[in-house]
Amino acid sequence: MSPPRRNQARRDQARRDQPPGRRRRGHKPKPVDLWRTVPQLGEPEPIRPAGDPGALLRSLGDVPLQGQGAVAEHHLAAVVERAAGLATALAAAAGLLAESDESRSI
Repeated sequence: MSPPRRNQARRDQARRDQPPGRRRRGHKPKPVDLWRTVPQLGEPEPIRPAGDPGALLRSLGDVPLQGQGAVAEHHLAAVVERAAGLATALAAAAGLLAESDESRSI
């Protein structure tokens, strides 16, 4: 056992050997009222889907995996595109999807 662990074990044993009244009591954090009222949120702004969800990922450069960078890049791009699609569907279901330029011109 290394010296720091041995010293920690001795301190732990010394704490257990003390009578309960002499132990240090830690400061307990104030309880937080989880059910308190919170201010009402404003109306959310319309959500516009990203034109190219993989742009940010590509801007970071090549994936640093020797010999598997292309495969990893493909899978990461698929995950990002899927997440963007799900976010767009969720926004549409909630009625928060912004009108596209094509729908305004019709």
